[in-house]
Amino acid sequence: MAMDSFGTLDTLSVGDASWRIRRLDRVEGADRLPYSLKVLLENLLRNEDGRLVTGEQIEAMAHWDPAAAASSEIQFTPARVLMQDFTGVPCVVDLVAMRDAMTELGGDPQKINPLIPTDLVIDHSVVADVFGTPDAFRINTELEFGRNKERYQLLRWGQQAFRDFKVVPPGTGICHQVNLEHLARVVFTRDSDDGPLAYPDTLVGTDSHTPMVNGLGVLGWGVGGIEAEAAMLGQPMSMLIPQVVGLKLTGELPPGTTATDLVLTVAELLRETGVVGRFVEFFGPGVANVPLANRATIGNMSPEYGSTATMFPIDDETLSYLRLTGREEEHVRLVEAYAKEQGMWHDPGHEPQFSTVVELDLGDIEPSIAGPKRPQDRIPLRVAPGTVGALLTGHSYDQALAVGQEVDEEASLDEASEESFPASDPIAVTASTAHDRPRAPMTADQRKDIPSNPVDISLEDGQQTTVDHGHAVIAAITSCTNTSNPSVMIGAGLLAKKAVEKGLSRKPWVKTSLAPGSRVVTDYFDKAGLTPYLEKLGFDLVGYGCTTCIGNSGPLIPEVSAAVNDNDLTVCAVLSGNRNFEGRIHPEVRMNFLASPPLVIAYALAGTLRADLVDGPIGTDPDGNPVHLKDIWPTEQEINDVVSQCVEADMFEEGYSDLYAGDDNWRSLPVPEGHRFDWDPDSTYVRRPPYFDGMSRTPEPVTDITGARVLALLGDSVTTDHISPAGAFKTDSPAGQYLTDHGLERKDFNSYGSRRGNHEVMIRGTFANIRLRNQLAPGTEGGFTRDFTQPDGPVTTIFDAATHYTEAGTPLVVIAGKEYGSGSSRDWAAKGTTLLGVRAVVAVSYERIHRSNLIGMGVLPLQFQDGDNAQSLGLDGTETYSVTGLEGSEQLPHTVTVRAEKDGDTTEFTATVRIDTPAEEAYYRHGGILTYVLRQLLDSDTEPDEVPAPEPAG
Repeated sequence: MAMDSFGTLDTLSVGDASWRIRRLDRVEGADRLPYSLKVLLENLLRNEDGRLVTGEQIEAMAHWDPAAAASSEIQFTPARVLMQDFTGVPCVVDLVAMRDAMTELGGDPQKINPLIPTDLVIDHSVVADVFGTPDAFRINTELEFGRNKERYQLLRWGQQAFRDFKVVPPGTGICHQVNLEHLARVVFTRDSDDGPLAYPDTLVGTDSHTPMVNGLGVLGWGVGGIEAEAAMLGQPMSMLIPQVVGLKLTGELPPGTTATDLVLTVAELLRETGVVGRFVEFFGPGVANVPLANRATIGNMSPEYGSTATMFPIDDETLSYLRLTGREEEHVRLVEAYAKEQGMWHDPGHEPQFSTVVELDLGDIEPSIAGPKRPQDRIPLRVAPGTVGALLTGHSYDQALAVGQEVDEEASLDEASEESFPASDPIAVTASTAHDRPRAPMTADQRKDIPSNPVDISLEDGQQTTVDHGHAVIAAITSCTNTSNPSVMIGAGLLAKKAVEKGLSRKPWVKTSLAPGSRVVTDYFDKAGLTPYLEKLGFDLVGYGCTTCIGNSGPLIPEVSAAVNDNDLTVCAVLSGNRNFEGRIHPEVRMNFLASPPLVIAYALAGTLRADLVDGPIGTDPDGNPVHLKDIWPTEQEINDVVSQCVEADMFEEGYSDLYAGDDNWRSLPVPEGHRFDWDPDSTYVRRPPYFDGMSRTPEPVTDITGARVLALLGDSVTTDHISPAGAFKTDSPAGQYLTDHGLERKDFNSYGSRRGNHEVMIRGTFANIRLRNQLAPGTEGGFTRDFTQPDGPVTTIFDAATHYTEAGTPLVVIAGKEYGSGSSRDWAAKGTTLLGVRAVVAVSYERIHRSNLIGMGVLPLQFQDGDNAQSLGLDGTETYSVTGLEGSEQLPHTVTVRAEKDGDTTEFTATVRIDTPAEEAYYRHGGILTYVLRQLLDSDTEPDEVPAPEPAG
């Protein structure tokens, strides 16, 4: 039974039911805390045991200093875990391997068992192979099962072998939308020794976009798969009390703007503010003007601006959404009563204490896209033609945006142009200067003509057309960001209807696709009569899942692909997703732009990102008359009318009534029996990983690193996609060669993401992104480095070089710039790093999840001190490195000395050890989280449901 040092245990009555709660108003100082920290405070009160969760932690939370940097450590115990299959399969593989290791070391394998509810949603494996046909969904689903049978058998086995582990079958929806619409409780309930408990719903998820559910008032964030496994096995999550940035909202969105435009502006604003590792929380009078689906869209993109979580508090909009999505009325009343009793109900007149306050007037939002390779690089639609043109000439994003602004300002001097686009138009833009950048000086060379290389092609149906630089070859309504939002989806459907009625069609070189986040979207499209119009433009249903946004975009139109490759064309993708990193969407597409679903359709009609959607025509009608975007853009009233008439609670109730049943393909999968998985030695999808090979019951002492070589010298903004790509791979890559050697044809390769259960593929894919630029091997692009085990250090693949270094007993380091590891919460970016033999990473700064993942795999994260980086220190990666100061200390030092030696010269600098908590130190000393947990379980005499959590290190 938990302790109650602060006397907070009390009863909350709601109707005829009574619930035991921990009253926050009995803790002095709780009333001033932001919403998110109140959730953490309640978590500590409920889990206080005097050992892992102490009164001191509760006091530290209650007396939180908004101005102080994150310092006090607490232990957070999430109510549940959420996974998707790309990250979930390796988690299950790890748990199975832990059962094997437990058996081999003389322990009870059933101690490896989830202790908190875990849901895994299979949503990342469907590929948009087939598009533009009514059969697309059926064919893509059949291809998905054919490719992934081995993976799905593992998951079905896990569902029956592990307690509290449920699997949502493929073809259901995206994990975040399923979470938002069905799994999330807002207020969690369970039985306890104290009686029926009610407390805030919390979670961690193995997808970085887990914060989508923050829009519903549920605190949760993305973690690496290895952290999630530890949480599943009963380990509380060690964290520092974060700073909280308050974002005050005022005003209302102007007509013609969407949730996507809002979230792209928020991403830009908060990335500039600097919120990495912080919580963000919305407050103020404008909150009431943000629909729940829009709140979820904002929360979804938290990793794009770096925050851990992006919270909206509970209010009437929350309750309305719970009712809309079919939650029981008794539970909705509990949510309302609990939030008001605990001071968690939004009061627009009350401003909690925040570390920093940023303000945003919703009236300043304007139609926007973002790209070509970072989500925070927002481009107002009015300046997009000039900006994209400048990008095609090789300008940087900032330079290109300045060019676009100049072009727009020159056009705005034309009074007739102003009159042609009056403010009353539904896509009228607003003059926003809140985030204008200083103009970059433009040289004459930079103003050179935009490249053009029109290539004539003949399509399969005999149609003749032309493809050129800047053309949109992919237009995809995809991803959890927007497909959970009825307003932008209905807006897209209405735009399609009006476009068809005007006689418009998609350009023939554009691959179009529609991949909603849940089946409910199809239901309300059908009810509104919009499906035929979407299909007429090629936006047929291709699947329910994360397709284009994760790199499952499938092949381009064959003739287009040939033209792109044979003529080195720079072509574009436009998608309603949240990620547009280099090499992610499609290996043949160099520029990727995020946009709202209606704008995705608009660009499919225009066919090029160089189109002027604001003033220029988007196409012509059958009589040759120009049609402008404003002619087909639906009004806010039109959208609201359809949403109110066609989006109903019974759709959600029916859609989720058989959530775990699956179709015939799923139900017919044979399921192995037993508590230990029977590994198939011939499988190319699922193999026993080597993490526990040779493991002893006690860890080896921490040692210094000597004689290390640099595997990769990298610049700024290297993402986890650069480190561990998720999309397709080539035949001549190390991973492709491995599969070829195992008898697979190119068509059966599938993707890196689908093969994360096979470490042999994934280690060969680490640092193998085709757009990676390793400064150690200048002039190359992709997974190449220099191999200094050979004379003169020839250029070779990173995998081959790492293999040679391992054979020579040479440890490796990676040197990087700012924001290292941004993007997805991809544990394979850390797993692959350690399996290649990397002992330490030295970076200017880290994104939170990847730093944690590195520690979780036993890799030392070091940070250059302020003002230092590889360039300022004169490092070129050809040196031999040592890291001293680790060995023999009871506690890891705050700093270490790094020495780089080359040709008799030595460069010495101090680096900060980015192991921030005692629990992280314990994990590092044990070589990672999984080996730590396994040793704890081996040494424990407790039953499997009484697993100890980490003791403070040192």
